Amino acid sequence: MQSPLPVRDGVNATRLRLPAEGPWETAMDYMMHRWGHIDPQGIEDRFDAGEIVGEGGVALDRTTKLRDHTFIWYYRTLPPETRIPVELSILHQDEHLLVVDKPHFLPTTPGGTYIQESALVRLRNHLKLPDLIPMHRLDRMTAGVLLLSTNPETRGKYQVLFEKRQVQKDYECVSAAHPAAGFPAVDFPVVVRNRMTKSRSYLLAEVVPGEPNAETRIEKLEAFDGGTPGSAPLARYRLEPHTGKTHQLRVHMASLGLGIVNDSFYPDLLDKAPDDYSKPLQLLARGIRFVDPISGTPVEYRSGLELSESVRAGSA
Repeated sequence: MQSPLPVRDGVNATRLRLPAEGPWETAMDYMMHRWGHIDPQGIEDRFDAGEIVGEGGVALDRTTKLRDHTFIWYYRTLPPETRIPVELSILHQDEHLLVVDKPHFLPTTPGGTYIQESALVRLRNHLKLPDLIPMHRLDRMTAGVLLLSTNPETRGKYQVLFEKRQVQKDYECVSAAHPAAGFPAVDFPVVVRNRMTKSRSYLLAEVVPGEPNAETRIEKLEAFDGGTPGSAPLARYRLEPHTGKTHQLRVHMASLGLGIVNDSFYPDLLDKAPDDYSKPLQLLARGIRFVDPISGTPVEYRSGLELSESVRAGSA
């Protein structure tokens, strides 16, 4: 549903669905029920200022009946954020697409404690492109090629490519050169298939019994010494996901006893700690390729970033 409020400071207005019935007489009564314990005066002030709107952009006031609107929109009050010390690089830009190298630690879209400090909001504000929308997502800890639509009129043509799995992606990661104790040796290249699920209420994706819905081809590219004297050897791997489940690559590498370097989720969930920018997750979206639906020609975009463990090995 189209928001009647424009993007402001790179952020979309928040949409709230009002209940069809309940003990609340007005829309403001319902908002007080939801958030009045946090900022009751702020809610009243927003209604008085006409900053909360319904369908068609009609401003609501304190007396607007609950039944008068199904959805309402408003701008959230955003807390100050500490800037994440990383930068985005533009790989390609035209009237339809923007392709960037997203760094580690920067989320793709706003959420939780990261609003202004997300790739989408940064790019909207920097490039003055309020209609910018990502065509896919990368985990906050994953770096690499990110494709965004700049043109609402042609956006659907690119969305179809992703829906029909006509976009090929390849990733690189650094993991141990040999599986952990208790895991069998792996004959590369290997294809990992299993059934994965992830609920919004739980941090980790899980492998469950059933028909496979996640598939990744994994190839070992090169082995090299670990980063410190006496440490176990590492290797760089090429990962080709044929599906796009949340945390799929991290789970599939961990399932082989080859958990990705600096992964705080798999194979073991570590205690939450402040970001250590010197130890990024060693996972990179290296490239993306497809037949452009506008020009009809094959295109490919490649990341200019390198995994720090690979760079360290190359300079040793």
